[in-house]
Amino acid sequence: MSNPKLKAEALFKSYKNDSESLEVLRGINLTVAHNEFLAIQGPSGAGKSTLLHIIGGLDNPTRGEVFFDGANIYGFNENERADFRNRKIGFVFQFYHLLPELNVLENIMLPAVLTSWQERTKVRDQARSIAESLGLSGRLEHRPNQLSGGEQQRAAIARALINKPQVLLCDEPTGNLDSDNGAKILELLKILNAEDGVTVVMVTHNKEIASCADRVIYLKDGLILN
Repeated sequence: MSNPKLKAEALFKSYKNDSESLEVLRGINLTVAHNEFLAIQGPSGAGKSTLLHIIGGLDNPTRGEVFFDGANIYGFNENERADFRNRKIGFVFQFYHLLPELNVLENIMLPAVLTSWQERTKVRDQARSIAESLGLSGRLEHRPNQLSGGEQQRAAIARALINKPQVLLCDEPTGNLDSDNGAKILELLKILNAEDGVTVVMVTHNKEIASCADRVIYLKDGLILN
């Protein structure tokens, strides 16, 4: 694949304690095309979330490199990589990670406010627009604990989109939802990919959900099997 959006080369990840070393990734090579929707499957403990965190710049590999549009993100210093994550990558997690002390609008605005490169009024308008597109316009003043699971996940996706990321990394985004809300979230991800050109990489244990992606890879014992 020429000029991929993401490319991981020989990724290893180990965690060490006093008595032993746990090898989670054992030489992963992976390319993701521009505007691709990729699903990652595998059993619990296979290294799926670790791989997602490393390709998104959240966790350092023990060895190996990750390239985003040809740039090695682990060649960046910590500040450069934090800026890269905030501007280029959107993260959507199974457990939402919304801040309970903030209302929905404030949660959505947070990544853009932290960059301080836009006026707060403009950020607020953008957040309201994204929330409206996701059916959250009537919930902006609510705290996360006042929302349903589906609403919390949509708020988390809105937060991930506020800086207009090029890549959306989703870790079991439907895993905490009932089938109806899960289907709605999956449809939203497909629309973001097909209509807005967002590259999506999604970890899921659900074979049916994974089948909606352009491509599915299977991870087991820290290795890609297909």
